Amino acid sequence: MKVSDVLKSDMFCKFLKIEYMDNVEFTPLGQGEYNVNYLFLHPETGERMVLRINTGSQMNLKNQISYEYSALKLLEETERTPKALFIDDSRTAVPYGFLVMEYLPGRPLIYETDMESAAQCLADIHNFEAVNTHCLISPEFPLKAIYEECEKMFQVYTDSDMGSRDVKNLITDLLREGKRLTDVTDNREKRCIINTELNSGNFLINSINDNNINGDGKRNYVIDWEKPLLAYASQDLGHFLAPTTTFWKTDSILKPEDIDSFLECYSRYSDRYRGFDFLKSCVSPYIAMTCLRGITWCSMAWVEYNSPGRKLKNEDTRKKINQYMDLKFLEFIRDEYVRGC
Repeated sequence: MKVSDVLKSDMFCKFLKIEYMDNVEFTPLGQGEYNVNYLFLHPETGERMVLRINTGSQMNLKNQISYEYSALKLLEETERTPKALFIDDSRTAVPYGFLVMEYLPGRPLIYETDMESAAQCLADIHNFEAVNTHCLISPEFPLKAIYEECEKMFQVYTDSDMGSRDVKNLITDLLREGKRLTDVTDNREKRCIINTELNSGNFLINSINDNNINGDGKRNYVIDWEKPLLAYASQDLGHFLAPTTTFWKTDSILKPEDIDSFLECYSRYSDRYRGFDFLKSCVSPYIAMTCLRGITWCSMAWVEYNSPGRKLKNEDTRKKINQYMDLKFLEFIRDEYVRGC
């Protein structure tokens, strides 16, 4: 498939107000594991837009791109996410669903300098009282749901004859340690729309403080809403702070005092969590469970990356997967974050 094939979509051409197969230039903007993004200019207005083509679903959804589109429409009022402008999930012009959203400026988050910006941005999203959220998946027991997802992903590795026996044994030990987290009562919180994949690259930072005191209009954003849920903000925060997340796009691992400082800051902006102690008690199990999810996802992805036929392959991702499957890293995660949580 060529990206220009999307111009065969009658609905897309009507949206752009152009004739069939008019010349529109698409520039690669980056790709994930199951999505590829392109920047293009609206042929009439010159407005910069993003074309996002979906090639698969981590959530095992047949309507993956429609699911993401619905979440973006729900979150539009927060002014913290891209506006979804158009969707074609018919798979007639191209074999994949795709959407168009506004282009937002910004750089990736830097953990050493941007934690207050992240706290403010995430609090705004989590504070938002969305309506008509029935289109979103809402697991009854999120910790248990994540753990069951971990088991399924790790099964791909255990079923493969390519994996290391020592790695299999160590991840099995990690899962055994983490299973007790599924007994944590996690219904003390009010549900909201969460991103579930808050790595540094999914933030667009434009301002150290975007309360707009100076009226400059600069804002910070969260992008990549591939896997949103109606669940608890503590799940998002746990994912954001976990070492398996911070180390993914950078080489940063937050110290315990850095995590506490962030949670104290977030609690000041939050309408849902009043008090650091309560917030930390909610977030801590999700940090440990996120570590399990990151490790087991990497075990599954390791098999996929070493098997023929994968549609998208990212070399940076391949390198990180290998680092996460290193025995010393696995022992570090087990001893420092999962055991004793």
